[in-house]
Amino acid sequence: MSTRILLADDHRVLRLGLRALLGADPAMEIVGEAADGHDAVKSARELSPDVVLMDVTMPGLSGAPATRRILAEHPHTRVVALSMHSDGRYVAEMLIAGASAYLLKTCDREELIRAINLVCAGRKYLSPEITDEVVRDYVRDVSRAAFADAPDLSERQCEVLQLLAEGLASKQIAARLHVSVKTVTAHRQNIMNKLDIHSVAELTKYAIRRGLTSLES
Repeated sequence: MSTRILLADDHRVLRLGLRALLGADPAMEIVGEAADGHDAVKSARELSPDVVLMDVTMPGLSGAPATRRILAEHPHTRVVALSMHSDGRYVAEMLIAGASAYLLKTCDREELIRAINLVCAGRKYLSPEITDEVVRDYVRDVSRAAFADAPDLSERQCEVLQLLAEGLASKQIAARLHVSVKTVTAHRQNIMNKLDIHSVAELTKYAIRRGLTSLES
């Protein structure tokens, strides 16, 4: 039986490349593609893939919250993070969210296939470039702190914060989240009150520090 894979990345060229690389392996079947985190959650719900190859930074809903949502609905699905970021904070966010592997996009086809096979066998995998000691220490520290020094934002508030940081206006955010502009305005005010931050520029800096966005295209 082939491994059913969902590709989640906002770059179409990369998805095409992954499809070509993995499609050549008779043991791998690409069952769908998603251009952002929301699409990934929806597609995982509809397709029930064995593995989701998940980009870490995507517009709208980034990799970590998308991973949490997918695994909450499909605990037997394995998420393999695929990213340009080797920074420990990104690695830790994905591992805490439940990802089984973290690879850099510079990896070769053999490493990617090996990681997929390992996670399907119930094991974990990290790209060799990511040192075990740094990741272990970072995950330990973040898990222990659980952002204790940061105000507790709801998942929806984190979504609004990410979209604000990415430059979307309230009307655009409302359309993206299928809520009213009034609701978005209320979320933004609550976020600013909780964080004691009163400008979009400072909110953007906070979102980057929390790993909610990298502001990369």
